[in-house]
Amino acid sequence: MEPLKPGSKKMPDFEELDDRMIAKHTNEPMLVIKTNLDPKDSTEDNPYYKNKEETDTEEFRDYFEE
Repeated sequence: MEPLKPGSKKMPDFEELDDRMIAKHTNEPMLVIKTNLDPKDSTEDNPYYKNKEETDTEEFRDYFEE
């Protein structure tokens, strides 16, 4: 009997995915704290905000700001 594969038939097998990188988990817990020394604008000095023409600034700010 063949094992059940739930989900869409069009979805490739997880082992065959090569268009993304899956990071390994850390061995220790991580804590991220926002301080009053952080810039008010989330696009300033942010390594994830590189190409201003191709990045949707509003969506980027929605993600990084509260």
